[in-house]
Amino acid sequence: MVLTVRADTLGRHGGQVSLPGGVIDPGETFEQAALREANEEVALPPDDVRVLGALTPLDIPVSGFRLHPIVAATEARPPLTASDREVARILDVSVDELLEPARLVALERVRDGRRTVVPVFRVGGEEIWGATAMVLAEFLTLLGWTPRSG
Repeated sequence: MVLTVRADTLGRHGGQVSLPGGVIDPGETFEQAALREANEEVALPPDDVRVLGALTPLDIPVSGFRLHPIVAATEARPPLTASDREVARILDVSVDELLEPARLVALERVRDGRRTVVPVFRVGGEEIWGATAMVLAEFLTLLGWTPRSG
């Protein structure tokens, strides 16, 4: 799985782990936008990618966006390069690593003065939470994953 650590210069979500993505351009499909953004952010060659399908759209209240996750695959891992403007570094995380029970923890976050316990994946020295964790959880669930409770 290709994840990115967003550049600190990107404002509100700088430094956070995300999936490659962005705003859809006029006339694009969600799939076309996903492939374009992955090419712009990590230099993923679109011709080497096979789109497998879409996950459930997800509303992001903090940004006002609706996320349309697209799942795609390649036959082999292509060489990737982080965009200087948007990506601080690329995380190459295996599905097996995400499925390890110790990778999913519950952590407390404070937002607007409210404390909330959120699920977090810990991989590659990073914490993956929020919308990115939700998308990963849906994908893993489709593969038969059942998160441990508690």
